[in-house]
Amino acid sequence: FDQFVFSEDVAFGDVTATFGQVAIVGPDAAALLARTLDVPVGVVVADLPEHGNARAAFGGQPVVIARVTDTGEPGFDLFVDRTALGALVQALFDAGASPIDAAAAEALRIEAGVPLFHRDMDEETIPLEAGIEGRAISFSKGCYVGQEVIIRVLHRGHGRVARKLVGLLLDGAAAPAAGAVVRAGDREVGHVTSAVVSPALRQPIALAYVLRDFVEPGTDVVVDGAPGRVAALPFVAREASRPGGEQ
Repeated sequence: FDQFVFSEDVAFGDVTATFGQVAIVGPDAAALLARTLDVPVGVVVADLPEHGNARAAFGGQPVVIARVTDTGEPGFDLFVDRTALGALVQALFDAGASPIDAAAAEALRIEAGVPLFHRDMDEETIPLEAGIEGRAISFSKGCYVGQEVIIRVLHRGHGRVARKLVGLLLDGAAAPAAGAVVRAGDREVGHVTSAVVSPALRQPIALAYVLRDFVEPGTDVVVDGAPGRVAALPFVAREASRPGGEQ
């Protein structure tokens, strides 16, 4: 980050030991936060855009509210002084929240087709490959890191990339491991990055990068001997416009 600071009045520091974080996701999140936090007059938590933030308080401690959709459900991240985190979590439970384990959160994420950093994408991934350009890139503001590559792909390559993240609907009972090879006929065309047996669809699903000639929904593939087909993302559509809920 330091190398990209030119004239901005910012300072970087590691505050991991200072702040705690908890996520609240689901259809009742905004209402639950209103029952738990002291939200300033005029701040409508439900109206925050993705990545938007607001300030509130809990027990006299400042709380940062950030709008997120990384679980596949609209919701909020709360950041508070670590000494107050336990009391805040208990207050959220008392207000009606329920805990969700990591496996359930992972299933929601994959059903929603949301790529995870350092699993479904990394520093070498072009946003157009991961399909996140609509929520991760502004095409109207000034220069940003990596802009030249994006513009070149859009204007010279007409938006076509060599590979793209797609969904796979698979037959069988088990989800493939990350890295499993995706084949079309006798050709290796990609690899799996995330997979789970979907609770909503009751079958294995996966996120995978495949070559651009095989991205069309309905394309037949085979993964670890299990037949399947390319599917449009998200696998399960949820009301993204509704304000978050519970964790």
